Amino acid sequence: MSHSEGQNIVLPDKKIVSFIKKHHVLTLATCQNNIPWSCSCFYAVSEDPLQLIFSSSPETRHVKEFEKNEIVSVAIALETKIIGKLQGVQMSGKIIVDTQGLQLSKAYLKRFPYASVMDLNLWAFEPEFIKFTDNTLGFGKKLTWQKG
Repeated sequence: MSHSEGQNIVLPDKKIVSFIKKHHVLTLATCQNNIPWSCSCFYAVSEDPLQLIFSSSPETRHVKEFEKNEIVSVAIALETKIIGKLQGVQMSGKIIVDTQGLQLSKAYLKRFPYASVMDLNLWAFEPEFIKFTDNTLGFGKKLTWQKG
């Protein structure tokens, strides 16, 4: 449901969304039988609702795990040694199966046009909680968001 259909969705702070949009690699963490697993994926952003769209083979360990347990966590970090510029986001939420096909494909291929020649299996991470650490706003400054 989009905003125009009457749903009142509170989006994350613009600083959080801006940070997420500036990057393109996320770390995805899954868990099965109390054994965690993490992987890195290229992603694109869709904003209504906020989703991080990524492609991954159904044969991978992380896909097999999130197909059984859609609750996952994601991290994105700016890699720097300068303390005052440290930024990073940690999120928890759900994996959404690509039921919107075309919309997710358009967003992903806009970000990664070379992927048009690949066999894409698209998934979307939809955050339910976000913590953004941004030292450019002050040492240890954190912004949080919770899906309403």
